[in-house]
Amino acid sequence: MDAVEILECYRRGDRTFSGLKLVDIELLQANLSGTDFSHSDLRQARLGRTRFTQSKFTQADLSEALLWGADFTAAECAQAQMRDADLSGAVFLGADLSNANLIKAILCGVNFQTANLAHALLIDADLRPTSDQQTNLMQANLAGANLSYAQLSGAQLAQANLSGAKLCRAQMGQGFRPESPRTDLTGANLQGADLSYANLTGVILRGANLSEADLTGATLAQADLTGAILPA
Repeated sequence: MDAVEILECYRRGDRTFSGLKLVDIELLQANLSGTDFSHSDLRQARLGRTRFTQSKFTQADLSEALLWGADFTAAECAQAQMRDADLSGAVFLGADLSNANLIKAILCGVNFQTANLAHALLIDADLRPTSDQQTNLMQANLAGANLSYAQLSGAQLAQANLSGAKLCRAQMGQGFRPESPRTDLTGANLQGADLSYANLTGVILRGANLSEADLTGATLAQADLTGAILPA
């Protein structure tokens, strides 16, 4: 099935495209909301600025795909393969990306607000300066990821692996809204992470490993450091 056939099927009301081999397909700026691409092979697909709101990509392979500016609001992407994909400026508002593979993905300016990225692989991913507010990143692997200037207020990062991650000037504090959810880094591994000039106001760091972390200029006012391992 090619791009023309998919668009024609969609126009006729068909929304199921699961299990298809669609390597290198081009569907730019299309509206494919509510579609089901579960288990489909979309490696190296060019899907920039396409609308996939409330679509299903469960266990789909989007490795090396170009997805810049695509809209995945409320999409189901659990266990999707997005390794080395370019998702710059994409929107994953409220999407399910649990257990997804985003290793070395380009995620610059992505909106992950209220998304579920629990257990996701984000090793060496580029998330500058993404918006991860109130995002579930529990037990996610962000080793070596670049989160410089990222907005992480209220993010759930309990037991996440952030070893060697770049969090320079990341905003994790509560700011002027103390009633908002606190960023939770309970038990997180931040060994060797760059937290220089990061805003950690009110952040929960109970039992976190901060050994060898760079906290130069970081704001730790009212942070909970109970049981945390601090730099020597």
